[in-house]
Amino acid sequence: MPDSLASVAAWLGGRRPRLTRPEQRLWAAYATGTLVSLGDERPPMTGAPDRTIRAEVISALLLGACEPRPGHVPAVRLRGARITGLLNVSGGEVGCELRLERCVLEEAPDFSNARARQMRLNACRLPGFDGGGLQADGYLSLSESLIDGEVRLMRASLSGGFRMNSVRLRNPGGYAVYAGGLTVDAGAYIRNSDITGEMRLTGARMTGGLFMYGTTLRDPHCVLDGGNMIVQDRMECSAGFTAEGPVRLRGVRIDGTLSFDQGAIRAPGRRALHLSHATVKELILVPREPIQGEVTLGYSRIDVILDRPDVWPERLRLNGLVYETLRGEPEEGQRLDWISRDPHGFRPQPYEQLAAWLRRIGRDDLVRKCQLAKQRARRRQLRPLSRAWGVLLDWTVGYGYRPWIAAVWLVLLVALGTVVFSIDHPHTIKQPEERPHFHALIYTLDLMLPIETFGQRTAWDPIGWSRWLAWTLTGTGWILATALISGVARVLRPS
Repeated sequence: MPDSLASVAAWLGGRRPRLTRPEQRLWAAYATGTLVSLGDERPPMTGAPDRTIRAEVISALLLGACEPRPGHVPAVRLRGARITGLLNVSGGEVGCELRLERCVLEEAPDFSNARARQMRLNACRLPGFDGGGLQADGYLSLSESLIDGEVRLMRASLSGGFRMNSVRLRNPGGYAVYAGGLTVDAGAYIRNSDITGEMRLTGARMTGGLFMYGTTLRDPHCVLDGGNMIVQDRMECSAGFTAEGPVRLRGVRIDGTLSFDQGAIRAPGRRALHLSHATVKELILVPREPIQGEVTLGYSRIDVILDRPDVWPERLRLNGLVYETLRGEPEEGQRLDWISRDPHGFRPQPYEQLAAWLRRIGRDDLVRKCQLAKQRARRRQLRPLSRAWGVLLDWTVGYGYRPWIAAVWLVLLVALGTVVFSIDHPHTIKQPEERPHFHALIYTLDLMLPIETFGQRTAWDPIGWSRWLAWTLTGTGWILATALISGVARVLRPS
């Protein structure tokens, strides 16, 4: 193969090339894009000279050291090889596809700031991957690989998508995936993988969605940091997804669905899910088990929320959350419990937001209960005097949302006064021709009304112990009237 040897000589700067037999096979196959298989199983890290290829040979082919054969598409396709040295095309122009299957790489490949086409490193074993600033016209796949180190994709642009399915990635105490500013146009698929270390996707843009079905993420500090990430389709953390550590999605924008359907988030004693200041079309929060740790949705805008009461954590921050729809008819008490779990105590906005939604769906009965619950929660933070007045408003008219309570009190007190004054008749304080006929019921009503209406109060004066009852009825009447007016004013006051 004289042409190939000439190319090798040019690559080695004029020295006579000394390629091993596996390297000669790879060099010859490059021109036609033929797959070179050195074995169906992954080779060991050392030994196996008949399956060993130097990384510099692959780098030279990727950078165009060998001319392609006319009428064929060149490519580096290799299976079952042990690759020694550093596969380095940093800053270069890779003009062909790279496909490595069941290979073992001794050092982490360096594709930083390179331009490349489709790259597949499937079922390989490698100590990391550096693709910072990489621009790939096709997709990058690391599926089924065992990676003991960091995958770096900062500011990378992958037009054909990103695949990291069935991967075992280990970098405890550090970043497993460091991909701030990553752009993926055709979808990122990280399915059924086991990843130890933080996945950092801050500022990433996933045009085709992010899919992590069945994936397990482990890191005590943060398993996924997607702050200010943009997902223009779905973000699936579902169908067996497990987060053994906090998930941070502060400021994300998801134009489709963010789903934790049948997933799990476990971060006891920490903020398990941080989804504040986010914009999401639909949030599905129905994991397979209760969330362990705190959840914050504060100051987010979520069009539709689907959740279940049994998965809510004890600490739930909802202050500032705005939503259009809560899927499913609300059951009495459940939503009130949902908005009352803020660790900072009473916040009025979650109650007002819930009341607005209940009003939109025509549940005025639950609107009143929500507003009453808001007043009771607020009362716990008031000073003693204000708290006492709040208790009085609650007992008498239910803060204006239960005015029938005042009617109950009125009926009970009127009945009491009627019975007492029928037995212990007040004595007259007017001349016979000036006083009206005494009537116990009318007399009791006259005592309780703030303004004398029937002329009984000024014509008859109770004596003995019944005088205390008369004073009590008069004072209670004023309190009931004041409480009723205050409550009605609160109801009629514009929101």
